[in-house]
Amino acid sequence: MNETMKRVIVAIPWVLLAIGIVVAGGPVFAAAIAVFGCLGLREFFVMGSSYRPMQWVAYLGLTGMVAAAYFGTAFNVLLLMAAPFLLLFIFAAARDNRENITASMAITVFGLFWIGIPMVHAVLLRDLPDHGAALLVNVLVGTFVADTGAYTVGRLFGRHKLAPKLSPNKTIEGLIGGFLIGVLGVWCAGLYQDWLSGYDALILGAAVASMAPVGDLFESMIKRDLGKKDTGTLFGPHGGLLDRLDAVFFTVVVGYYVSIALVY
Repeated sequence: MNETMKRVIVAIPWVLLAIGIVVAGGPVFAAAIAVFGCLGLREFFVMGSSYRPMQWVAYLGLTGMVAAAYFGTAFNVLLLMAAPFLLLFIFAAARDNRENITASMAITVFGLFWIGIPMVHAVLLRDLPDHGAALLVNVLVGTFVADTGAYTVGRLFGRHKLAPKLSPNKTIEGLIGGFLIGVLGVWCAGLYQDWLSGYDALILGAAVASMAPVGDLFESMIKRDLGKKDTGTLFGPHGGLLDRLDAVFFTVVVGYYVSIALVY
């Protein structure tokens, strides 16, 4: 209970900050997304420092992709995704020691795409006409409720391991509980949105709740490979930024396309 209370106390100001950023929208939201994206890249590159990632290439690439999403269209984002390859060559060629340069470029691009593509979709989702902010909130609610539900149900009733080689504490019972609670969370949020039918809210909730554990396990796989327990300390007992947003990296992408299909 003490650990749970610590998590709740630390989470409250961050939740309020997230709500304020989403409500503000516009350049405030886009700028915040770029900052959070770069912080996430920083955490990842610290974990993989032995591969000598080209950090500034990723920072510039992510910022450019987010700016393209806000000021332009998805096509402009695609154009910006090609630019980092030229920067990679310039930074790589300028190095005195180019040993294992392929691994350096690979981890740089991987971090940029793993973190940058979801950040772009967060901006695209928030900027959808009329209901973008509400849809983004629905996705975030479904993600965090599913994560909390999986943690709670797993602690109380978990008996069967889900993926012991990736995340020993994850259980099948927690997976099922998190999915059901996540779907319920989005459905409840939809009750206050007359433009989103209950049926559509269930579909969106199912899509979000099914992808949340995938994002969680994806990050666990990376941390296990790099020999890390947490990605950082930004969120205190919650770990680093990547520890909190690992599921969002997957749910915000699927949430955007499901929202387009259902609402627009």
